[in-house]
Amino acid sequence: MVQSFHEFVVHRSPGLSRTAYLLTGDHQLAEDLLQVALARTYRHWRRVADGDPEAYVRRVMYHQQVSWWRRRRLVERLEAQPPERSAGDGTEASALRLSLAAALRQLTPRQRVVIVLRFYEDLTEARVAEVLGCSVGTVKRHGHDALRRLRQIAPDLVDDTAERSAR
Repeated sequence: MVQSFHEFVVHRSPGLSRTAYLLTGDHQLAEDLLQVALARTYRHWRRVADGDPEAYVRRVMYHQQVSWWRRRRLVERLEAQPPERSAGDGTEASALRLSLAAALRQLTPRQRVVIVLRFYEDLTEARVAEVLGCSVGTVKRHGHDALRRLRQIAPDLVDDTAERSAR
């Protein structure tokens, strides 16, 4: 049992770590989130190992992130002028990653997890619904709302070619 869990952690931690980062938007919080999820998964490993342990870990991370979010309930501050954008580290890819991370942090936790699972983990809507324990329609609604919100928050992230092909 311990060996199979160890192998799972070694092989899947990088991908799960990316998912945790996209859910939290912070490296330290992502590490904590993944650690909590893996600890909870280990307690149920005998039951989980035969199914889809990765989906189980994702579900634990999602629920834990929502729990943390509910506890801290930060009040959003609206300002007349948006803050100046930082130049990043000078590369276009880094600026894009920073912009995307900032935009993702402005989504609701449910919208964020749908975007992460659909577009970063490349799961189908049905699979996302299964992981989150909701209907496919709910996944579609949250995905649609999240994409609309991302287009408002960060129009610079929208790919021109994707927009043209959608017309």
